[in-house]
Amino acid sequence: MTSQPKKSKTLHIILWITQALLAILFIGTGIFKLVTPVPTIAGLWPWAGEYPNLLRITGVFDLGGGIGLILPALTGIKPGLTIWAALGCAVLQLSAIVFHFSRGEAANTPFNFVMLALVLFVFWGRGMKARSNR
Repeated sequence: MTSQPKKSKTLHIILWITQALLAILFIGTGIFKLVTPVPTIAGLWPWAGEYPNLLRITGVFDLGGGIGLILPALTGIKPGLTIWAALGCAVLQLSAIVFHFSRGEAANTPFNFVMLALVLFVFWGRGMKARSNR
C-alpha cells in the first residue's frame, strides 16, 4: 500500500521537471522567434525567410504554450489550463512535423518528435491527476 503514494509522488516530481524544462524551452524559443530579426533566423532555418509571418505566429504560440505549461499549475490558479496548454503544444509540434515533412525536411523533425512525446506525457500525467481528483 505504501508504494502507490510513493509512485504518485515520483510521477508528480517527474511531471514538474518535465513541465519546467518544456516551459523554458518553449518560452525561450518563443522569445527568440519574436525578437530576433527574420534574416538572422533564416540563416538557421531557411523556412523562416520564406514564411516570416508563420515564424512570428509560432513564436506567439511557443511563448503562450510555455507559460501555460507552468504558470497555472505553479500558481494554483486554473491548473487545468496546464492540460490544455500541453495539448496545444502537442498540436503545434504535430503541425511542425507535418510542415517539415511536406517540405522534404524530415531530417529536421526528431526534435519535434521528442517535444511531442514530452508534452503528451504532461497532458497524460496532469490529465490523469485531474481525473483522479473528481
